Amino acid sequence: MKENPAANGMAEVVQRNIQALLKRRRSENERKPRAVLVADAITRFAGSMKFIYIHLVLFSVWIVTNLSVVPLPHFDPTYVVLAMFASVEAIFLSTFVLISQNRMSQQADKRADLDLQVSLLAEHEVTRLITLVKAIAEKLDVEASRDPELPQLQQDVQPEKVLDVMETHQRNYPDTDT
Repeated sequence: MKENPAANGMAEVVQRNIQALLKRRRSENERKPRAVLVADAITRFAGSMKFIYIHLVLFSVWIVTNLSVVPLPHFDPTYVVLAMFASVEAIFLSTFVLISQNRMSQQADKRADLDLQVSLLAEHEVTRLITLVKAIAEKLDVEASRDPELPQLQQDVQPEKVLDVMETHQRNYPDTDT
């Protein structure tokens, strides 16, 4: 059943784009290798309050059990085993987090590439529209067609040249944010 675009205030093209992006995300999630799914699940769990509460209870019980004043058998009176356990766990958790971050970084790079492609296409379309509007303005003898910036605005942006200028600027002025 197709939703009425006016019913939710969004244009049909926006809804179509949302559906396409959600479908793509589901498709990418279905193709994830099992190892990535496991790493993501562990990272999600390790970043939860439940994880904190479990560790708080486990470490508290461990520490209290091994206190010299507690009349229980002490299995780690110097807490060396606890430190080793925490260290090994930290190694594995940081590895799982890095795996997830690398994957998210790859996704961000793909989205940035898509954003760049869409922006370049939009820029090209705007350039063509400027050329068309200028021609119409000249035909109608409208004063705006003599704007001195129009010839510059009619030129397509060359991304490689923009990147070259940005890199040169960053080399020459490394301490400035550009």
